Amino acid sequence: MFTGSHSISMDPKGRMAIPTRIRDELAESCGGRLVITAHTSDRCLLVYPEPEWLRLLPQIEALPSFNKQAQRVKRITIGYATQLDIDANGRVLVPATLRDYARMEKKVMLVGQGKKLELWSEDSWLALLDESADDEIPAELLALTL
Repeated sequence: MFTGSHSISMDPKGRMAIPTRIRDELAESCGGRLVITAHTSDRCLLVYPEPEWLRLLPQIEALPSFNKQAQRVKRITIGYATQLDIDANGRVLVPATLRDYARMEKKVMLVGQGKKLELWSEDSWLALLDESADDEIPAELLALTL
């Protein structure tokens, strides 16, 4: 289970070091094999251990092809999906297309989300934290006690 947030520097080529604790969890759960793809509604990236992605992929592929929103989700999620391996130095290379999609430059945030991670530009992450939530609160959230 991935939790916590980590501020990371990305070099100009798009390489970033995975924090040790996360790297150890990934080594154990998937041998360091990841799939990174674009989030469909936020300008961030989703990082999945490969087994978790392989479990999710058939569900995405099964979305109806005649529904415009479902087709958009398929195109973005599968179209941007890229397999990555953590190298011997504990780094991954985030492809330029994904860095452009998420508007990433030097400072990024890696944020645990349970079975996956999100990768944000630091500016976008901080802006998200400053947003006020004006949407209607779903019933599931109202029933949650923290």
